[in-house]
Amino acid sequence: MRWRIHGEEEAWSSPWLSVRRLDVEQPDGGRVDYHAIRLSDVAAAVVTDAAACVLLMWRHRFLTDTWGWELPMGIVEPGESPAEAAAREVEEETGWRPGPLTGLIRSQPGAGIIDSTHHVFRTTSASYVGPPVERNESDRIEWIPLADVPGMITRHEIVSGITLLGLQQTLLTP
Repeated sequence: MRWRIHGEEEAWSSPWLSVRRLDVEQPDGGRVDYHAIRLSDVAAAVVTDAAACVLLMWRHRFLTDTWGWELPMGIVEPGESPAEAAAREVEEETGWRPGPLTGLIRSQPGAGIIDSTHHVFRTTSASYVGPPVERNESDRIEWIPLADVPGMITRHEIVSGITLLGLQQTLLTP
């Protein structure tokens, strides 16, 4: 049941995203014109503290015109490991430098159309280093009790896929 790519061309691109047109052979032998997005990998971090709180950002997503709580996250830059990207994003977006990061969970949120892998890391410590340098990322940065997260998800205050994945895995993993 393997699909095979016989050709691929770029329709449009930016430094971190490329829209592609692929010539694909399906398992039954049929050939189809298929469209896909090649997107840089994304890294995020669940930062918790001794009081069982998690570091979250309240932000607006203009594409969906929605507000929600999210983990610090961003694109993995060329030459950067996912863990390095997650640590960089936490510090840039929140002003907190995370302690040692360990892998928590990994996903491919749209494997049928997008080739990006989302890497989520976890740390149980962070130190404040100053105001965030990324001033366009969020309206508020807060330490939220992990016990509040299930209710926030139910109320649709947390809807970002990578944030949901990371927080739910954190709640499942002691």
